[in-house]
Amino acid sequence: MKNLVNIARVFVGVLFIFSGLVKANDPVGLSYKMQEFFLVWGTTWMDGMALALSVLMIAFEIIAGAALLLGWRIRTVGWLLLLLIVFFTFLTGYAYLSGKFKSCGCFGDCLPITSGVSFLKDVLLLVLILLIFFNTKYIRPVFSKGITLLLLLLVTLFSFASQWYTLKYLPVADCLPFKKGNNIPQQMKVPANAVPDSTVITFIYEKGGKNVEFTAESFPEDFDDSTYKFVNRYDKVIRPGINNEPPIKAFGLTTQADADLTGEILERDGVVLLFVEDASTPVEKWQKGFEGIYSEASIKQVPVYIVSSSALAVKAAIAHTPFSAVEVLNGDNTMIRTAARTNPTVYILRRGTIAGKWSYKNFDKAAQAIKTLSPETLTGTN
Repeated sequence: MKNLVNIARVFVGVLFIFSGLVKANDPVGLSYKMQEFFLVWGTTWMDGMALALSVLMIAFEIIAGAALLLGWRIRTVGWLLLLLIVFFTFLTGYAYLSGKFKSCGCFGDCLPITSGVSFLKDVLLLVLILLIFFNTKYIRPVFSKGITLLLLLLVTLFSFASQWYTLKYLPVADCLPFKKGNNIPQQMKVPANAVPDSTVITFIYEKGGKNVEFTAESFPEDFDDSTYKFVNRYDKVIRPGINNEPPIKAFGLTTQADADLTGEILERDGVVLLFVEDASTPVEKWQKGFEGIYSEASIKQVPVYIVSSSALAVKAAIAHTPFSAVEVLNGDNTMIRTAARTNPTVYILRRGTIAGKWSYKNFDKAAQAIKTLSPETLTGTN
């Protein structure tokens, strides 16, 4: 039993640390997934707390996993892990059984898994954590108390510092469809290996004051126009498709006069796009850096646009800056959230291909990349 318990301890500890590290690469992404749950549950008032909850949950996963491996205060850690896995199992079970979520975000965007697989994973973890919880007597600290506390302190600092970095400077590993090197028009297409939804035409008729549904192949034997009144028809999904959505959706860039510039921008050999979700980040925090970008782009005659889901507010915010003449385009909020994990984020596109993307903390690097822009070469790193 002792060996079995310690094998379970190592497996659970490593998996929690791994799960936390993968999500620490993009805590904003987890906060968006939380907001999806809040929307379904009618608790959107919690949206403002999503990012803080995301950071704390990720840090807890890493710290708890490390504490379990080190054998520190195993009874307390066992209780915390048990409560957490019960909560996770409820979430993934709800996501799977309700059919409202394709993914729960358990391993972030770098390792997407279906809600069904996530649920099974958490059921397995629940069993293993219960095994640990009821057999803590077999687990002993690996190191002395002083060394253990020092290691846990370092793990705690790392869990928060790594998230701070990605929140300010973009994810270290970019697993989103807007990663550098991707061609946006190609990412807007349904994958070649996609399997479409399997549907069946379903009719809704009224009979005797009640709605009756049936398919084209299963009309009632007593069907008659005098007793059945047509209400509606729709395509009912009987088997969901696989990989049948484009990685990038709703990529549309329109002017305040509703002119669509999407095609024109994606065909240009060089263009700068500044994605600004809203005016929540004060312009003063990124103005100086963007002035350098705007200046270099003007010298190179590279067009510059700002893309926002709050175009009027952003236009007002930049009204007294040297780049006030930059046109602010309307963009879908979800698309911008996917493209810009920091608010704002700047892109350089070449014929629709993402040649470089930078957080507002690295706008100086973007300006340098524009400075080297030529028909043959363009450099840029995160």
